[in-house]
Amino acid sequence: MYARVATFESDPAKVDDAIAMVRAEVESGDTPAALEGTKMLMLVNRESGKGLGITLFESEEAMRRGDEALNAMNPGSTERRTSVEFYEVPVQTVT
Repeated sequence: MYARVATFESDPAKVDDAIAMVRAEVESGDTPAALEGTKMLMLVNRESGKGLGITLFESEEAMRRGDEALNAMNPGSTERRTSVEFYEVPVQTVT
C-alpha cells in the first residue's frame, strides 16, 4: 500500500467550509477514475487551520495516477495546498 499526504493551510475560521467542500466532493459520486478504490482521510487542526489529506492506494502506479488527478483538482478558496509527499505503507490496521 502507498500513501499520498498533502498538507493544507486555511484560515481557522474557514475549517468547517473546507470540510464541507471535501464532504460534498466525496458524496457527489463524481470520483475521477484514477481515484476509484482509494481510501481517504482528512485531518484538521481547528486552532491552526492546518490540515492533512491522506489518500491510500493499492500500488505505486495507482498512487502516481491518483497524484495526477489530485493535482488537477482545485482546493478551492477555503484552503491552500502547501506540500505533497509520498510514502510506502508497510504496516496498516485501518480497513
